[in-house]
Amino acid sequence: MLSEPSARRKPNALEPGDTIGIVAPASPFSVPDLARGVALLHAMGFATRLSGDLFARQGCLAGSDALRAAQLHTMFADDAVHAIMCARGGYGGLRLLQSLDYALIAAHPKPFIGFSDTTALHQAIRLKTGLVTFHGPMVCSLEPSDAAAGSALQQMLQAVAMGPPRIAGLRTLRPGRGEGILVGGNLSTLCSLIGTPFAQSYHGCVLFLEDRGERPYRIDRMLVQMKLAGCFEGLAGLVLGSFSDCGAGEEIDAIVRQLFDDRPIPIMTGLAAGHQNPNRTLPLGVTVVLDAGSGTLRFEEAATVQKPDRISSHV
Repeated sequence: MLSEPSARRKPNALEPGDTIGIVAPASPFSVPDLARGVALLHAMGFATRLSGDLFARQGCLAGSDALRAAQLHTMFADDAVHAIMCARGGYGGLRLLQSLDYALIAAHPKPFIGFSDTTALHQAIRLKTGLVTFHGPMVCSLEPSDAAAGSALQQMLQAVAMGPPRIAGLRTLRPGRGEGILVGGNLSTLCSLIGTPFAQSYHGCVLFLEDRGERPYRIDRMLVQMKLAGCFEGLAGLVLGSFSDCGAGEEIDAIVRQLFDDRPIPIMTGLAAGHQNPNRTLPLGVTVVLDAGSGTLRFEEAATVQKPDRISSHV
């Protein structure tokens, strides 16, 4: 089981006019949904570039494993592409983990954005390269609120010099204050990584979890599996996002309280991120403070850096 890397790579911040490359590392997608999402990215001031094999199909996947991995490699290697956004989740990212060229990805750090099944790629890329990635909307799930000026997506991708962003209004399940590296994503996908070379110990981390369409007993089973695997040893805090279509929220809360009863860590819920709209963008791999006293998740550092040539051009 791997530990969170100590060395960090932050991607360059985006600026209006930058190009976002679109990839399909998992399931096929709706073409009308893709067109709507591309239009919203253009409305945000970004150009887009579609992978050449974006519309491929192979059963439940958007093309063969080799083809989908090649999409990622091409977009990371292309210096004319400034960020990469997944078209859709579904299933398939797990199949790519052993064939990805992590040295290539590390040599071309750029924002990588997605959620749900993309959680597997987030964890593998961060563990192997130290790159900060973004748990956030995918092209086919983009909403007009994501394209609005000052949206969480734009703030996280473009804000370098801003003060630490702060998410307020969270509900406390367990009091306390914890500081650590923000990690996590989709609970089902994280469980699928246990027993693989991409499993992680979340020691010293603040873990974010979300899911969709899982009955409470399945949520319980997955959390117990992670606990028995040692994933929660030394955890600094736990924050829950959306658990849509997973039964009553009170039942999920009760499961979490009981399973973490032996761990004196802050636990909060109500983070508007995951399978819901709005789906707030979260940078994974940055230091955060989870403060149950104030009901906040505070980011202690920017998720991106300014390109040197852009720094000089603004002086």
